[in-house]
Amino acid sequence: MSQLLELGLERFHADNTASNQCGVTLMNTPDGEVVARIISTKPDVTIRKLPSMIRVDGIRKIVFDLGEISEVLGRDFAPADFEEIMSTHYGRMVVLDDKVVMFANPEDAAEYIDFDLKPVS
Repeated sequence: MSQLLELGLERFHADNTASNQCGVTLMNTPDGEVVARIISTKPDVTIRKLPSMIRVDGIRKIVFDLGEISEVLGRDFAPADFEEIMSTHYGRMVVLDDKVVMFANPEDAAEYIDFDLKPVS
């Protein structure tokens, strides 16, 4: 048994270099499906559908335009609605009134999260 387990784990490895990626895991619900369909049309975004969730990964930045989502749904879709269908995320998440933005690098989100890049001496 342990030999089989060891063989199976050989395909996994750790990589400590920056991936320049960010993403969210959405619940596989009607709203989650709509959000995934809309965001799948954006550049540098990959969608991976699984039975109970939808994985959304992007390079550098992903912008979820809540107005665009609202238009497709035919009803208001607020930041709280987005957070309700999102089970987890990685990267820096900035929630604004009209959009949710995911950043791979904190420097790119600096203007939103009060992240100063002052040199330390």
